[in-house]
Amino acid sequence: MVTTVEELVARARAGVHRPGPAEAFAAAAEGALLVDIRPAAQRAREGGIPGALVIERNVLEWRLDPAGSHRIPEAVDHAVHWIVVCSEGYASSLAAASLRELGLHRATDLDGGYVAWAAAGLPTLSADGGLA
Repeated sequence: MVTTVEELVARARAGVHRPGPAEAFAAAAEGALLVDIRPAAQRAREGGIPGALVIERNVLEWRLDPAGSHRIPEAVDHAVHWIVVCSEGYASSLAAASLRELGLHRATDLDGGYVAWAAAGLPTLSADGGLA
């Protein structure tokens, strides 16, 4: 089967609610966990989100699988509300779909990514980790 990356992203997003920045901010205040999957160089260029867990894409499934031996302490069960963040909301859609395949049924991603978060005027971190 031949497909395009656009089709792959569309399938990953099908039937999934993707919160925008304001909704993701509110969800985090209520216990959802933001997970920034951007590479270090991109975070250094763009900035970060205060309180977000930084887990680069290449180890995401290993860190969030509650049954895995390499999980982080926050990966307590399959009902954790994960909101994955990338730069513009494309790679995060694919990553969230992969998490849902692991049974993490509340995994989703930030519509518009970090760029939309920053544009909405929500709190950000500068490259040195201080509030921007």
